[in-house]
Amino acid sequence: MSVTATARAEALIEALPYIQTFRGQLFVIKYGGSAMEDDAVVDRLLRDVVFLEAVGINPVLIHGGGKAISQRMREAGQKPRFVNGLRVTDKAAITIVEDVLDNAINPDIAQRIKKFGGRATGIHGKRVLVGRKLPLQKDTSGQVDLGFVGEVVEVNTAEIEDAVQQEIVPVISPLARDENGVVYNINADIAAGSIAGRLKAAKMIYVSDVPGLMRDPTNPESLIPSVTRAQIEKLVEDGLITGGMIPKVESATHALRAGVGKVHFIDGRMPHALLLEVFSNAGIGTEILP
Repeated sequence: MSVTATARAEALIEALPYIQTFRGQLFVIKYGGSAMEDDAVVDRLLRDVVFLEAVGINPVLIHGGGKAISQRMREAGQKPRFVNGLRVTDKAAITIVEDVLDNAINPDIAQRIKKFGGRATGIHGKRVLVGRKLPLQKDTSGQVDLGFVGEVVEVNTAEIEDAVQQEIVPVISPLARDENGVVYNINADIAAGSIAGRLKAAKMIYVSDVPGLMRDPTNPESLIPSVTRAQIEKLVEDGLITGGMIPKVESATHALRAGVGKVHFIDGRMPHALLLEVFSNAGIGTEILP
């Protein structure tokens, strides 16, 4: 037997105790960033999601779509603007956001999962997420009204849980609707954290285009492999976590407070990052413990 074949067998044996531990458990996976831009990278990640489902783990996938939305906005003559990592979304923009997320990205991801032999169903977030408008946000220019940007106040889990029970991967867009039917753009990290907390997921995994949490974003060697919720809050206070990472860590700490077992940040551009983080002894990103 060749060394390569032996190494492959040893990798499966290394994964065995993790498969046994996580079988039947629910993982919430948030997928976004430039890792969504390359078709080959997308396919590789979604094949890994199918693998999770095949070994008895129940993945629930929440996707972003920021770059595609920004591109569509530019084509419509709008200039994307962000405050504290959140997109300013006026009436024209929310129409674009809703169309891109629900009619382009959501069905495409579900279809790709099916292509790899998995089972998936697209769920428009506004069917399962109840939201309300975010209050004014502080910016260098003062108080900013983000428009149709909301926060999640409730998760109606029946449709998600029904899919999981049938061993179908729910693919959820980050949109919510309030009691008056108004649709709000929800930061996908925040949506994922709310869903993970409500479902009491064993793991919540952020797949994006950064290696994990770093003390210095310009230095890959500054990756923090493991950190507690309390330490995360201190890193935010000290200004080491800023910009678009703030919604990620806030949703992560919210999920942990709500009962999620562990949170992971991984770089989806790395081949099979999801499987390496879940099924290997070393792991490759940052884990956040309760």
